[in-house]
Amino acid sequence: MLTPTPRVQVPSVAAKDEIFQVKALISHQMETGLRHDPQGEVIPRKIINKFACRYNDIVVFGVDLHEAMAANPYIEFYLRATESGRLEFIWEEDGGQTYALTHQLTVG
Repeated sequence: MLTPTPRVQVPSVAAKDEIFQVKALISHQMETGLRHDPQGEVIPRKIINKFACRYNDIVVFGVDLHEAMAANPYIEFYLRATESGRLEFIWEEDGGQTYALTHQLTVG
């Protein structure tokens, strides 16, 4: 399996109280544990099971993901620009592995 690759699309600058769009994507197989390999062995479950967005260390968006989620989960949501600061995006995988990105937002 390839190493999961997270990506986000979010503006670097926003006006005070502007509502802006956030797009988050992670390249991930999202193996459900329900399929078998060519030898008939069960392919172990390995999915991204949680996603969270923190704005200046406060969780402002979060979601639990399950087996029915497609490979390469794409999440889109909106935030209000209240102050300049750091946006942190965190994906958690079965087994405890995490993948994270940070982005600096300037509010003018």
